[in-house]
Amino acid sequence: MAIKTSTIQVNTSGSTDIIDITTQVESIVSQSPVQNGIMLLFIAGSTAALTTIEFESGAVNDLKKAIEKIAPQNISYEHDKRWGDGNGYAHVRAALIGPSLSIPLFKGSLLMGTWQQIVLCDFDNRPRIREIIVQVHSPE
Repeated sequence: MAIKTSTIQVNTSGSTDIIDITTQVESIVSQSPVQNGIMLLFIAGSTAALTTIEFESGAVNDLKKAIEKIAPQNISYEHDKRWGDGNGYAHVRAALIGPSLSIPLFKGSLLMGTWQQIVLCDFDNRPRIREIIVQVHSPE
């Protein structure tokens, strides 16, 4: 099995920053000799996540509103009581969405829907430099 590992760095503003990283991921895939296999994305850190969405302002705002309802910023979190850093909500949000994403590759292209983009969700309460690990796997 062949595996090619790359990274993407993204500057974020925090506070449920949702950033389209599709172009960067596609660039890495296009530079890989792998034609058929799987592309794995992983973000190290417990206050950010990866997912897909139609990256347009309406869908992005809907996602932000839904996340706020599921894990509100303005409630008490045990994490904040222990550490005092005010980002307990960010840890919960990231855990619910998850740190990784797998997308099949076929004929050198990601098999995604027409309106489906890959996004980084940074929930922390401060700007960060996020590093996303990209692995392109070939079963051959």
